[in-house]
Amino acid sequence: MPKAVKGVLVECDPSIKAIILKIDQDKHNYIVEDLDDQTLVVKESQLHNLKGKLEEELANTQQMPDHSDSD
Repeated sequence: MPKAVKGVLVECDPSIKAIILKIDQDKHNYIVEDLDDQTLVVKESQLHNLKGKLEEELANTQQMPDHSDSD
């Protein structure tokens, strides 16, 4: 018998979607359906956790500004 899962429609840039897919690839805890290049359905119960992991991943990939004084 099919099981229904509550989901949230997430629209984002393809680059952000790629990060979400990477986060989900190990345990498949977050994504219900991959719809197109910019749209996913994510488990409603896991949305908060996914946001936290995404923020963490973005913080790790952001480049720090160069503070060298080479005028």
